[in-house]
Formats: sequence, structure tokens, C-alpha cells
Amino acid sequence: MKVAKGSWVQIEQVVLEPGQRAPQVPEDTKAVPLMLWVKGTLLEEASVGDTVEIETAIGRRLTGKLVAENPPYIHGFGRPIPELLTLGNEFRALIERGDRK
Repeated sequence: MKVAKGSWVQIEQVVLEPGQRAPQVPEDTKAVPLMLWVKGTLLEEASVGDTVEIETAIGRRLTGKLVAENPPYIHGFGRPIPELLTLGNEFRALIERGDRK
């Protein structure tokens, strides 16, 4: 199936091959390539698996293997830390009182 030019896509790119990894990297990490996944606009019609060029939201042009069309955002920031939940309100209260200690 072809992905149309101008579609929002994700590419992957090998940044470092296993032999290029830093010597201090753990052995299991050194055994695999360092990978990069980037989302952007497809510049020419292509199929998943093809090497393509994309333009990112900030205008960078990158080349890599097309891995997904209309990819979802799947990142998260983990569970909330209870001690940090009140910091915003506490900080605003300090500013309003003029405490600058």
C-alpha cells in the first residue's frame, strides 16, 4: 500500500552501529544499534519499508526507513510524584506574599 506525499509519517534511522557504540556502554546495549525514530511529513509517495525523506515540524529534512503512517504519540511521563503535586500552589503563595528567601 502506498503512503501519499504530504502524509504524517514516522521513520527510523540507525544512528550508531553496534561496533560504533561507546566503550563504557553496557555489553547488552553495545550489541544493538542506537536507533532514532522521527515523525514528519512525507516528501514523496512511498511504501512502508522504503527509504524516504521527511520534513519535521521544525523544518529539518531527514532520511530513514518508513515505518508508520499517521503514527500515534505513545510517550508518557510516568506516575505523579505526590511530593511535587503541591509545588505549583506553594510557589504561587510564596510569590504573592513576597517571600524571596
